This record gives sequence, C-alpha cells and structure tokens, in this order.
Amino acid sequence: MNTVFPVPLKPVIQPPAMVEETLGVEERVTLKARIKTLMAQQDAVLVAHYYTSADLQDLAEETGGCVSDSLEMARFGHAHPAKTLIVAGVKVMGETAKILNPEKRVVMPDLQADCSLDLACPADEFAAFCDAHPDRLSVVYANTSAAVKARADWVVTSGIAARIVKHLHRQGHKLLWAPDRHLGDYVQRISGADMLLWQGSCVVHEAFKAEALKKLHLDYPNAAVLVHPESPESVIALADVVGSTTQLIEAVRTLPNPEFIVATDNGIFHKMRAVASGKILLEAPTAGEGATCTSCAHCPWMAMNGLRKLAAVLESSEGGKNGGNEIHIEESIRARARLSIQKMLDFAAAEKAGQPPLGD
Repeated sequence: MNTVFPVPLKPVIQPPAMVEETLGVEERVTLKARIKTLMAQQDAVLVAHYYTSADLQDLAEETGGCVSDSLEMARFGHAHPAKTLIVAGVKVMGETAKILNPEKRVVMPDLQADCSLDLACPADEFAAFCDAHPDRLSVVYANTSAAVKARADWVVTSGIAARIVKHLHRQGHKLLWAPDRHLGDYVQRISGADMLLWQGSCVVHEAFKAEALKKLHLDYPNAAVLVHPESPESVIALADVVGSTTQLIEAVRTLPNPEFIVATDNGIFHKMRAVASGKILLEAPTAGEGATCTSCAHCPWMAMNGLRKLAAVLESSEGGKNGGNEIHIEESIRARARLSIQKMLDFAAAEKAGQPPLGD
C-alpha cells in the first residue's frame, strides 16, 4: 500500500511485440476495394479508433463509418442502422458495441487486440474490491471487460469522466475507480471527490517521461504540450492542454501554436495532420530516466488491426477459419453492463440538451 494509492499495485502487464501491417500501393488499393464490396454485401459499417492505422481510419471515413474516441464510437455504432458493426480498436471497444447492440453482428479484425488496462483489472478481483467497500459507488473506465462493466455503477470515458465524477461528488457519493490509476488520480485532483483508485495503467501513456519532455520543450519553446490524462502526474503537470483524444485533436486544430508535443498514442497524428496540415507534430519522449518502454508511443494491441485481417474476417463464412472474430457476450452480463454504459450516454445527452444532470 502507499498513501497516494490505497490499493495494492497491480502487476505490470507485458505487451506483445509490435507488429504493424505494411502494404504496397497495389495491395492497399486491392484490399480496400474488396473490403468495400464485402461491407456492402454484409450491410456493415466500420468504426475505428484514432489509434488504429491510417488505412483503417481512411477506410472508415470513405465508407460512411466513424473515426473517433471510444465514446463517439459507442454512440455512432448504436445509432447506425447497419446490421454488422466492424470495430477497429481493442477488444473492450468491440464488447461495448455488442453491449449496446445485441441484435447486431459485431466483428473485429483481431480478437487478440487486448488492452493493458483491461488485463490489469480481472472481473473477480474487481468484484472483491467493490464488495470490500459497499459504501462506495464504482466508476470504471471504458477500457474494461464486459464483466467489469456489469459489476460497476457507472462507465466513463476520459472525455466525460471528470464531469460525471464531479456530479457524483456533489451528490455526496464516495467512489471506487478502476482501472487506470493516472486518469483516476487526475480526475480526483480536479473534482475533489473521495476516491479509492485501482492500480492499472496504460503501457503507452505510462511510458512518457517528464524530464525528457522538459528538455524537448526547451528545443521547441513555441510548442504547445498536449497530454492525455492516462499519463503520469509529472507529465500532466507540464501540459498546456489535458484531454481526451478528441479534445487533443481539437487543440491542434484551434490553437495558434506552430508546433505541438503530443503525449498520447501516435496513431492520433493521422487525424491531427488532416485537421491541421501545416503544423509540426512531435512525439512526447518515452525515453529517459526510469524508462522501461516496450511499446513506446504506439499501442501494440491497436497495431494488430489491419486491412488484411479485416478482409479475411469478412471473407470467411460464419463458423469458418476466421469466424471467431465475432463478439459474443453472455446475456446476463451484457444486460447489466448496458445499464452502467447507458448512465454515461444519458448524462452526455442531458448535457448536450442543456438539461440538469441526471441522478445516480
């Protein structure tokens, strides 16, 4: 135990080796054409996270899909009439799509695309955490399994977490938070809420180093520093903007700075370049004192997604060689998880409509 995080530190999750898909021009064109045909035949739409490859992000936009953060991916997939949802991201995002859309077929390019936050928060251990603190509401980050979401009272994303926690704090609730300790610490500091924090972390964001970031900023004094709140407190302290992926992209688009140092997965650079083509983007350092980086500024699980795998999934018949790429969730778990996700979606909808915050 320690005084800052009164929950035992979780074991470090070892990420897989980084293997990124590389395609020649001709193969890329052929694959995309084939995938578009198969998507039309199967009434499918593609939702892709900002951290996936440029090829998948481009394909999603070219076919009327969505490239966004996890909250907007969930909203878009739920609202879209397609019978098949293709989710390019990590497995928990595919599970969220299935939780909200049980009547739809939900597939992913690779079901081995895990997440260190999910892996560090097993459902049985999280349930024991909740049972040990029955006086607290549980709030979990979206990068958790369906079973953890089913046990939680609320699900949040990084873009909405602080606002929901502030709301619950104003209502007098004490909270449990899981699984990202850095995001939880950030939310706790800006909300003032009484929170016990689970000890998971993102292998990408935890690798950013504050001292190396300070040195890089000296070389680029006109750069704005953009930091995702899954990063360590020492890195967040150096930020000009702290926010979700969507908020960081908006910062690049709107701020006048000619340069940006970005502390999040470098997959986001594709969208940042699209909205601000004349600006210089620099990766925040992952090297420096205490560095143990194996994934650095890109998630190896996100990199498992690719056009070849997507084409193979769509080409395989149900039950065939690649048939295992469909998401299935036991109904009792799905129904309970839906409740905790729906609270977040209802809260966001009420905010957008300018209505009073919803109850707990």
